[in-house]
Amino acid sequence: MDKPSGIAYLIGRLDHMLNRRIRDSIAPMGITAAQYTALSVFRKHGQLSNAQLAERSMVSPQSANEMVKTMEQRGWIARQSPSTHGRIIQIGLTEQGLDLLKKCDAAVIEVEAAMLAEIDEDLQAPLYAQLKTMVRGLSVLTL
Repeated sequence: MDKPSGIAYLIGRLDHMLNRRIRDSIAPMGITAAQYTALSVFRKHGQLSNAQLAERSMVSPQSANEMVKTMEQRGWIARQSPSTHGRIIQIGLTEQGLDLLKKCDAAVIEVEAAMLAEIDEDLQAPLYAQLKTMVRGLSVLTL
């Protein structure tokens, strides 16, 4: 069995390759991987503030702000300022953004299928569970 550092290296390579394949698969639709992630976050969580989007999309607040500007200009998201949130502006998906997200999802599903093609279907659920456990393990790690 590989040493833990070997596992970390393989996961890093997988992350790099997966990100590249996702980028390449959605680029023809005029969207970046970060924007795809952001749209996915909006779909899952509904309306969010810029700070919430940054945290859930794993980007800096400054990057999220630039991304929001671009996605709003393209009509994928819209800002709303409900009175219940005071000065916090909530951002959510538009129908155009949801349509684009569905097209991107189809491309990403193809990438995932290629990645999992050589793993028996009955082993995929345990793999998913183990990966979630690893994420949780690092989430609670304090340095």
